[in-house]
Amino acid sequence: MLLALTVASAAIPTSALLSTDVILATLVYAGIGLVIFVVGFWLWDKATPADLWGEICRGNQAVAILAAGVAIGLAIIIGSAIHG
Repeated sequence: MLLALTVASAAIPTSALLSTDVILATLVYAGIGLVIFVVGFWLWDKATPADLWGEICRGNQAVAILAAGVAIGLAIIIGSAIHG
């Protein structure tokens, strides 16, 4: 597997990976992903009956762990959707 990755990466010229188009596309997709993530997390926060940020600020570790799980789940879903 490692040999196949090495051979495949050797076939792509480095200049193609650092072109302006590639960097711009990466920044655009990262921006789109961040916006979708923030909106999704905000919607999740509004859909719950409790004040999540207030609970986290009061030291409620269970809510903080739940929020972290939701954030990781959203990130995985968005990353998979963008990657294809």
